[in-house]
Amino acid sequence: MNMNSLSEYSLAGLQQRLEAWGFKAAHAKPLLRSFYANAGAVEWPGLGAPCGLRARLETECGGLVSALAARQVAADGTIKLLLKLADGKTVESVVMPAYREDRVAGCVSSQVGCALACDFCATTQSGFERNLSPGEMVEQFLHLRREAKEAGRRLQTVVFMGMGEPLLNLENVLEAVRRMAGGDLGALGWRQITVSTVGIVAGIDAMAAADLNINLAVSLHAPDDATRARLIPSGRRFGVEEIMAAADRFQAKNKGRPVSIQYCLLAGVNDSREQARQLAALLAGRRMHVNLLHYNATGLSVTGRTYAPSPQSAAEAFIGELRARRVVAHFRRSRGQEIDAACGQLRRRAADPARSRVMP
Repeated sequence: MNMNSLSEYSLAGLQQRLEAWGFKAAHAKPLLRSFYANAGAVEWPGLGAPCGLRARLETECGGLVSALAARQVAADGTIKLLLKLADGKTVESVVMPAYREDRVAGCVSSQVGCALACDFCATTQSGFERNLSPGEMVEQFLHLRREAKEAGRRLQTVVFMGMGEPLLNLENVLEAVRRMAGGDLGALGWRQITVSTVGIVAGIDAMAAADLNINLAVSLHAPDDATRARLIPSGRRFGVEEIMAAADRFQAKNKGRPVSIQYCLLAGVNDSREQARQLAALLAGRRMHVNLLHYNATGLSVTGRTYAPSPQSAAEAFIGELRARRVVAHFRRSRGQEIDAACGQLRRRAADPARSRVMP
């Protein structure tokens, strides 16, 4: 945690800091609102803040601590950012054009690296290094907001689906969500934020108990325990039925708002018609929807396997089986195919100069 940035302060925390400096706590809210509204820069005119406060903040709590280390832009408008943190660690964030031309969606990371060792994911190949602080996640949000503004768009939604498992850093993730979504700071809106998990059951229940009115996405990727455990080692601890029961509890707590089931189609692994029928049976009676993902190949996996995206014919057959059984399912649009769009790819490339490419 680096308290040299306003991104690390909650409203109450900054109020306490200002009072300790001898200033009125009432200055904290307009300062933070300006900081968030202007993507990490305070616009002082009109705030009515004392000159001494401005000098003190600019000396001790400047702008963003994280810096842009690399940036890639795809033909479809997807922007992948590699951000360097205060300790030199790097994390990825993504801006994705939305269906409306004036809006974008954002994806942020919750950890440096990841410990879950999902076999088809590039992030896991670097292992787990540490959790991100609330402010480090907030700074990703502000970088994305700045990118959107420069493109003449508005950051509309944010998903915690980048590097790391959010529910293994839940306390910090929830605090970052409060700052991004709450009206006093980021003002994005609670229902505009989604937290994705591979299925950490205790974390799903804890997130439900926090009662923040945010969305849940479960990265299932297989309808049965055996296949899932090969893809996601944590599947050996949490079975599919146990995960789905936790998703049911979360949905009930959130007034029945549908949980999203993420399913990345891998050729010859989880894309058969029978597996589609198993997934449909799992979702029978549940008001959830399935996001089918086209795999963005990441090369050799941790176990030495090379995964490939499902052929179009297999993908269409899979979704056809789901829809025939009244499951709400659609394909998530593939983004950034010609750049390092998959989680962990840009970070891995930047760490290996021999694999680097020209970045706009």
